[in-house]
Amino acid sequence: MNVIRTDIEGVLILEPKIFGDARGYFFESWNESAYAAAGIHCRFVQDNESKSRFGVLRGLHWQAAPHTQAKLVRVLAGAVLDVAVDIRKGSPTYGKHVAVELSGENKRQLFIPRGFAHGFAVLSDEAVFAYKCDNAYAPSSERGIRFDDPALGIDWRVDPGEWILSEKDARNPLFSEIAPWEDAK
Repeated sequence: MNVIRTDIEGVLILEPKIFGDARGYFFESWNESAYAAAGIHCRFVQDNESKSRFGVLRGLHWQAAPHTQAKLVRVLAGAVLDVAVDIRKGSPTYGKHVAVELSGENKRQLFIPRGFAHGFAVLSDEAVFAYKCDNAYAPSSERGIRFDDPALGIDWRVDPGEWILSEKDARNPLFSEIAPWEDAK
């Protein structure tokens, strides 16, 4: 597996080793010891999958303590622009983001540690998105930031006239209106 460190500490792009032949391909999408060697020490407890069409923008989401989550995300089919925004109190990269294209073709994964807001925009006609979480979903702890906040400067690579949003995501507060994330160990 190739591990690509990003400009934000802890956010990793992972490129699995693909074994392909005339029958198709095989790769390990999760191997606890290999990912631990890459610096990912999570006990994942929940797997999620979503299917969305072009222009769907989900995010930016995170969960507050004590239900914070780290995520390992990937795309099974199609393509998305995946974004992680640093919301960690006192972080030197607070308010900065990492954006990476994930697709069924490139098989890349993005590891997003606790303390980040996460979202994605669908770039293909459809996309099937899958992710592992190290804590269960807790609706009472769900939080969000406006995906289009100019202070974040995210280029979602989808024309604003084609965005498809949930009502909740359209009403999320601006980045300046949220309290920084604090680790509640």
